[in-house]
Amino acid sequence: MIPQIKKILYATDLSKNSSYAFLHAIDLAKKYGAKIIIIHAIEPIPPYAEVYGASIDAFKKKQDEGVVDSLKKHLEGFCKKTETQIGSPCVELISKILVPTAHPPEAILNAADQEGCDAIVIGTHGKGFISNTFLGSVSKAVLHRTRKPVFIVPLPSEKSAVDWDQI
Repeated sequence: MIPQIKKILYATDLSKNSSYAFLHAIDLAKKYGAKIIIIHAIEPIPPYAEVYGASIDAFKKKQDEGVVDSLKKHLEGFCKKTETQIGSPCVELISKILVPTAHPPEAILNAADQEGCDAIVIGTHGKGFISNTFLGSVSKAVLHRTRKPVFIVPLPSEKSAVDWDQI
């Protein structure tokens, strides 16, 4: 028996084409009656920079809040613009937005486990020449280290590229 998909973790790097993978997450959520948890991991500030003390902590807190607010704003706008293509509002499919400060593959894998997600949707743009030609380093790390189904959405061609603000 195939397990039910009730929670989908959508991982985004907030790049121009991350919205293309989000369309796939929306489609899956609608087909399975699932909810979407969005995650955007922020790389931690290197230890050598922590000598600056409290100013770094304040900056990190403000940065995290800014990313969450920006992501929510873009998400609402994106969902409004896509209603004609996908039907009912996609905002209702989103149950949570996570913005941890951690190495992205670990943050994605931890969130998938902690939130009880049944599947992961992640885009890839294939940075690098040989080792990452077909998969980006984050998507590759997630794929090889999880037992959950992973939907890897490749970078679309220039003609079909989608942007949060250009639908």
